Amino acid sequence: MPRVKRGVTAHARHKKVMAKAKGYYGARSRVYRVAKQAVTRAAQYAYRDRRVKKRDFRALWIVRINAAAREHGLSYSVFMNALRKMSVQIDRKMLADLAVNDRDAFAAIAAQAKASLSAAA
Repeated sequence: MPRVKRGVTAHARHKKVMAKAKGYYGARSRVYRVAKQAVTRAAQYAYRDRRVKKRDFRALWIVRINAAAREHGLSYSVFMNALRKMSVQIDRKMLADLAVNDRDAFAAIAAQAKASLSAAA
């Protein structure tokens, strides 16, 4: 059986990890063993935070919608409930964008929501 020399593949693997660790501080960017740990941990954080980012943005949208709805005398939950009852198909991302960038459009939606609440009561 021929002898297998693994230097080439090992060097390629090390090179790949060191490229990903470029810009890290100290030994994390210079020593393979430490760099490998840092890169693995970074990948774990990246995976986790791609999911956390979605939660964070949803929370931000809710805060913005709540603030804008309260300017029109509605709480977030009452406002969203009124929209659901009216069958309005605008998601939180768009509502938050309207609340920040197009206050007149949001005011119109809030007025409709208020009117539907008073009609139902």
